[in-house]
Amino acid sequence: MMSFIPLFLFYEVIDFLNHEQYIKRCLEIAQKGIGFTRPNPSVGAVVVSNGKIIGEGYTSAYGGNHAEVNAIESVKDVELLKEATIYVTLEPCSHHGKTPPCSDLIIEKGIPEVVIGCVDSNSVVAGKGISRLEKAGCKVTVGVLEQECKEHHRRFFTFHELVRPYIVLKWAESKDGFIAPLKRDERKPVWISGEVSRQLVHQWRSQEHAILVGTKTVIEDNPKLDVRNWKGQNPVRIIIDRELKISKNSNVYDGSVKTIFITEKEREASKELFFEKVDFSKPLAKEVCKVLHKHQIQSVLVEGGSQTLQTFINEGLWDEAKVFVGKDNLVEGVKAPTFTYDSIALREIENDQLKIYRND
Repeated sequence: MMSFIPLFLFYEVIDFLNHEQYIKRCLEIAQKGIGFTRPNPSVGAVVVSNGKIIGEGYTSAYGGNHAEVNAIESVKDVELLKEATIYVTLEPCSHHGKTPPCSDLIIEKGIPEVVIGCVDSNSVVAGKGISRLEKAGCKVTVGVLEQECKEHHRRFFTFHELVRPYIVLKWAESKDGFIAPLKRDERKPVWISGEVSRQLVHQWRSQEHAILVGTKTVIEDNPKLDVRNWKGQNPVRIIIDRELKISKNSNVYDGSVKTIFITEKEREASKELFFEKVDFSKPLAKEVCKVLHKHQIQSVLVEGGSQTLQTFINEGLWDEAKVFVGKDNLVEGVKAPTFTYDSIALREIENDQLKIYRND
């Protein structure tokens, strides 16, 4: 006997598939804000009327409009809003911060339907935006492409749910497993990966809130830790310097960007330079995460030497690892971190291999 799907269920399936295509568009445009909106998440929003996109937007730089506001303001015929659906990757906010609540704007404009990718886990929102919309008579659908939206907002969710920043490990190693030579003639980096790979690293720096290195890296390489090879904001610099041995003539002391030193010494903060005292007898990665959470750092790219990277690996405090493998052998040098995970992706970057790992 042939079974039939009830008509109302058939239309619900069609609606959900339509919802997915618009949430996918929200995710596409939300990518444009990554690295510019922090500490706010980079949300994407799309306004649809009669099967056509009539407005879209993503989160502005911190202090500016949220995605919903930009999407609504981009609609030319405001009368269409009264029969439209607004799609967003993350639950519209319901509280006053730098800007008024987005849920209130949706209600004010008379938008009858709201489709949300995932609920905001920040305690100041966490379902309150949805509740406010429903009480005002809006039809609210939640959980469309939920996992994809959570993945996009992974930095934001990790910070609020795990009370620590999202942690990305990065290093480059030679074909025979070394990350640096034993000796060097000058105080500057020794490149293992190629030029395109190094530019990609600068793109990653622009996407993360902070960058972290250890004492030895600064003393030997004198890095700037900026995004000079990519357009974007320079990350906050985090320097582990237990005994404050790094020379004040080093680039990390130039005051060009907020810089936090993790140390066991007492030293007063000055313009853009902060000194956070921690107990080095305790698990160091965990102590670092406490400091970063205190400073509202939502994500960090760990680019330190082998010892610094191994500290985070050993404590299990990492979410992603991105490892370049160069085409040449060093024969001898500083061994790369001990890492026993299987990569989830492998890419060719000119003559380099890029292995990507996730700590799920």
